[in-house]
Amino acid sequence: MRPLAIAAAAALLALQPQPAPAQAAAPRIASQRWTTSSQLATGSTAGTSVSGGAVRFSRAAGRTRLAGRTYEKARWTSAWSSTGFGADELVPSWNARTPGRSALVVSVRVRTTTGRTGSWDTLARWAEKESAVRRTSGPAQTDDVARVATDTVRANGNARIAAWQVRVTLLRPVRSRLKPRLLSAGAVASAAARSARPVSATTMRRTVELAVPRYSQMLHRGQYRQYDGGGAAWCSPTSTTMVLRSLGRGPTKAQYAWVRRGIKQRFVVHGARRTYDVRYGGTGNWGFNTAYAGTRGADAFVARLSSLRDAEAFVRAGIPLVVSVAFGRGGLTGAPIRSTAGHLFVIRGFTAKGDVIVNDPAAPRVSSVRRVYRRGQLERAWLRGSGGTAYVIRTGKALPTIAGHRW
Repeated sequence: MRPLAIAAAAALLALQPQPAPAQAAAPRIASQRWTTSSQLATGSTAGTSVSGGAVRFSRAAGRTRLAGRTYEKARWTSAWSSTGFGADELVPSWNARTPGRSALVVSVRVRTTTGRTGSWDTLARWAEKESAVRRTSGPAQTDDVARVATDTVRANGNARIAAWQVRVTLLRPVRSRLKPRLLSAGAVASAAARSARPVSATTMRRTVELAVPRYSQMLHRGQYRQYDGGGAAWCSPTSTTMVLRSLGRGPTKAQYAWVRRGIKQRFVVHGARRTYDVRYGGTGNWGFNTAYAGTRGADAFVARLSSLRDAEAFVRAGIPLVVSVAFGRGGLTGAPIRSTAGHLFVIRGFTAKGDVIVNDPAAPRVSSVRRVYRRGQLERAWLRGSGGTAYVIRTGKALPTIAGHRW
């Protein structure tokens, strides 16, 4: 489960089922990603170079101390990206490879609609393996412009975000020849994404269901407490693992050989370990899950979508989505849990009538993971619970064209 900056009691009260207002303002959502050499080359570099679709560590542009060790550093900073409106939230994501003891730091700064530029705020200290650094989100940095809430930048007070930049600092041990590389970076900005609005009409004309394996997080109850103990805590890595294995990108037996024998779905434990956020104390950090998927050879990022019609476009393109929901008692008929302040599962298809076919890892058994949820209930739980947040994880499939998104 993923409460993440939602006061549980208030959230559950607010998310009790209720009709949406007849005239509800549509959310404004815009995303920008840099994924190709030509796109990445529009950023500024300090000790880095761009080639072969990646930002690479070329030379040390300085040194820094991190977790008691000294590292050489090199940086890439994106161009400013305009939201086109006054956003209240920004969620960054990235894909990178950090061989050996190399690592990276992801920072973001924003400019408000009144022209004020905020400070650089650290969102993540990240590496593929804990032998480099322990993965952790940044502290709750705050100024007059914005603050950090684990994986999200939120505007303070009446301030609104008009533009933003992301900066990635590549790190390697002093005198090493390691070459960490950034494969992609970006963010999605939104305004009023959690506002109530009418249920969208379906675009489906026939049932479409993608082949995604079924795994239950509940089979891991009480396991590996150093990674938050499995069970109810592992919805995010279990969902991410389902999509990765549907793409043939899950970890190999050799890579999860350290997991105790006799444990079912040992590959899920690998995902939990590689997404665990030390500061947050859990595996539900959105950016850490897509970064983990990126290390498995997928193109992965955090998105926000405005309705299930957008999700239908992804399913028709052959791309399942991991979505983040929250709902009160009775808010999602047929769910294996009565209520939640934060939970993730996989949208794998839609019926011809627009209801949603999911793999819900909260099911107690693998045989009951596949479920069909009512369109209106799920859309409310998704949009009001997380502002339509989704993990997009794909290999080869073309992304659908959706207004406002440059991915």
